[in-house]
Amino acid sequence: MKTVLVVDDSRIMRNIVKNTFSQLKILCQFLEAGNGREALDMLADNQVHLVLLDWNMPELSGIDFLKKVRAMEQYKNLPIIMVTSEAAKYNVIEALKNGATDYIIKPVNEKIFAEKMSKITI
Repeated sequence: MKTVLVVDDSRIMRNIVKNTFSQLKILCQFLEAGNGREALDMLADNQVHLVLLDWNMPELSGIDFLKKVRAMEQYKNLPIIMVTSEAAKYNVIEALKNGATDYIIKPVNEKIFAEKMSKITI
């Protein structure tokens, strides 16, 4: 079974993301991190097939996590989707320039989420 790492400082948001997978009948197991530092540790200790990543978090932001992970050769092809309330065009551009696979704006819309998930293989 594939493993999805959900990185968000809001437990409620992590649950919403996990429930969306369930509603779409996408079977996977989940790891959760409340910030980028925890996520780096989980990535190092587990085989992860997809990362869903918030932008604004304590200790290590999503964009900084993204930059660190993309600098590591073993994660060059790991799908990382930003799931964030940062909706400004420059944020989207910055994330994509730094290696985000895609970008979802909160609140998560199930139809858009399904479309984004259909573009990646997990």
